Formats: sequence, structure tokens, C-alpha cells
Amino acid sequence: MAMIMFSVMVLLLLLGFPMMVPLIAGATIGFVMMFNGFGQMDTLIQQIIAGIRPASLIAVPMFILAADIMTRGTSAERLINMVMSFVGHIKGGLAVSTATSCTLFGAVSGSTQATVVAVGSPLRPRMLKAGYKDSFSLALIINSSDIAFLIPPSIGMIVYGVISETSIGELFIAGIGPGLMILAMFSAYCIAYAYINKVPTEPKASWRERGTAIRQALWPLGFPLIIVGGIYGGVFSPTEAAAVCVLYAFILEFLVFRSLKSKDIWAIAKSTGLITAVVFILVGVGNGFSWIISFAQIPSAVLEAVGINEAGPTGVLIAICIAFFVACMFVDPIVVILVLTPIFMPAVAATGLDPVLVGILITLQVAIGSATPPFGCDIFTAIAIFKRPYIEVIRGTPPFVFMLILSAALLIMFPQISLGLRDMMFN
Repeated sequence: MAMIMFSVMVLLLLLGFPMMVPLIAGATIGFVMMFNGFGQMDTLIQQIIAGIRPASLIAVPMFILAADIMTRGTSAERLINMVMSFVGHIKGGLAVSTATSCTLFGAVSGSTQATVVAVGSPLRPRMLKAGYKDSFSLALIINSSDIAFLIPPSIGMIVYGVISETSIGELFIAGIGPGLMILAMFSAYCIAYAYINKVPTEPKASWRERGTAIRQALWPLGFPLIIVGGIYGGVFSPTEAAAVCVLYAFILEFLVFRSLKSKDIWAIAKSTGLITAVVFILVGVGNGFSWIISFAQIPSAVLEAVGINEAGPTGVLIAICIAFFVACMFVDPIVVILVLTPIFMPAVAATGLDPVLVGILITLQVAIGSATPPFGCDIFTAIAIFKRPYIEVIRGTPPFVFMLILSAALLIMFPQISLGLRDMMFN
């Protein structure tokens, strides 16, 4: 049964159907084969509806809405200008500013694709003008956007938390350490690249210009304070933090900065609604699919066949990293989290692994896969936004992918990189 389900899904993907169609088809075929017909199809429909019922998922459309407001406004530009004023003049400073701006915007949006658009659009032309190769600039932008998946808020963490019943607040806090570690790696590589390729430096900003940039960025810097400070301080839950972020973004862009007008509300609402609909359809259908494979005991059969249950904690973590990394090279990250997480959770529980650490590793792997050939979604976002050929977009990615894989290895060897801040805040 499992082979037929997955074969149909692969065939429909190769024929070009959107991801929700293969998921629905796979779940339906599995259901019919298990229950010998369509007579109890309402059970599958109930599971699909149950997938979007958890209250924690309310945070997803609100973070999407907040990110959409800020992407269309001036928050991203203000954050970029602040970073540039401090590090733009050092060797490789413009590239370091790009990676840092992706990190800061990730603390605002939680979406890799929104980060590619918001940060890449203004900074790529500046990098080209400064003498960076376009292949390096594109690779830096799409891989630095991965940090947005780790720095809270993260839509991937929310979905994983709902599926695995793991604290989303703890996941948010645990993602900060790995995100900053990756930023440090990328920054060191950018500086080395600039020295090797003799990239000229940018003019040094005066302290007065820096002060102005800080004042302009103070309001957008309130987003990470709201999310991290509010959750850690017990002021509100992650879902409530998302609602506050929407209100904060609306006040900033419409009333304080006046970068948006009332006529923009419809376009923002339409964009958010479309993205939310896609995400929720995938989540709902993914839950139905997960229920089918769990009911058929496919996860336990797969794990037993590959010997994961006897591999020990480290072996399970390595298997999870490989599976999620490879899957996200071909399929949307949210779908991969929905389908693969239920398969590995029994092994996670059996080996006593911390589900928060597992969630961070999964989030990192889906982020890496999203920017890795052949079909990483961030690659095609960059192709659409920057109108560059596929080969040019992926040419500079290998060093960044290597650093991201190294980050995963460090997390497995030294889990306190991720769990240290979580333990300090929640224990």
C-alpha cells in the first residue's frame, strides 16, 4: 500500500500538479485500500479538518500578515540602513550587512521567501555595483534567508510544534543560538571572500549617520522584543505575540511611517489570504495523510526496515537530518514537516531525544533544503524576483550549503548551542 501511495504522489508531482493534489490523492488511495472503498470517507475528512483545528495555527496567518505589511512598507529598508551604517565599511561589509539584515528581518517575518524579497531586492544591486559576483550575491541572499526559518518567529517551527505537540515558545527561544551561529559563519566567509576577490569597501558612515540610522530602526527593532521578550516574560503566548505583531506592524507602516495608504489594505489582505489558504490546505491534507500512514503502521515498518530503532540517539538525529534535507530539495518545506515528522517521532520518543532539539534540527534541514538544488523553493523565488537563469542562481551555493551542514553537525555534537538558552529561560 505504501509503495502505491508514494508512487502516485511522485507521478503527480512529475506531471506538474500542485503539492496539495498529490497529498490528497495519496491519502485517498491509502484510505480506500485500508477500508475497501469510499464508504467511510467522512473519517478522512474529519482528520483533514482536525489538522487545521489547533489554536496554535492561528499564529501562522498573523505572522504572514505582519510580514506582508512590513515588506510593502519601510521596516526592512530601515533595518538594512542601520546594519550598513555599522559594518558596511569593513572588508566584505556589504555582504555581512546582507546576511545580518536577513537575520533581523527573519526576526520580523519568519518566512524565508519574504526575506529573499525584502532584503534581496534592495541589496543585490548594491552588491553588484560594489564588485561582488552575481552568483555569490544570489547564493548569499537565498542561503542567508534560511536564518529566518530559525530566528523566531518561524512558521516551520509552528507547524512542527503543532504536529509533535512541542512547546512553540521553547522552539522559538531554542532557534536563536543556531541562527546566530550560522550568521557568524556566513559573515566570516563573506569577509574572506572579499579579501580573496579584492572587493572594495564602502564609505564609512559617521557617528551622526549611525545615530540617525539607529533612530529610524528603533521602531522595527521592537518586533523581536515583542516576540522573544513577550513570550519569555510570560506576557503572552506565541499566538498572542503574532496578534500583537500585526497590530504593531499596522501602526508603524500606516500611522507612524505613513509608508502605506488605506488603498494598500486590500492588496495586503488578498496576498495574506492566498498564502494562508495554501498553507492551511497543506496542513489539513498533510494531517489526513499522516493519519493514514500512522493507522497503517507505515512509520514503524519503515523505521524497523532501516534499523533506526537500534541506531541510538545520534543515529536517529543523523537519519532525521538526511531525510529532511533530501526531501526538501524536491518538496515544499511545510509538506515535508507534515509527512516526515510523524514517521520519526516514535523513534525520537524511544531514544529519549529532546523534541525541541529535534525540532530545531528539522527546521534547519528544511531551511537548507529550501535553498539547495534541484528544486529548493527559495531558488525559484530568487529566479522569479531577480530574473536570473537557474544555473547562475545555484552556482555559488555549495560553500553556504557546506556551512549549513556543518552547523547541523555542531548541533548534534553540542546540543547546548540550541538548548542552552531554552534551559536558562524555561527551567
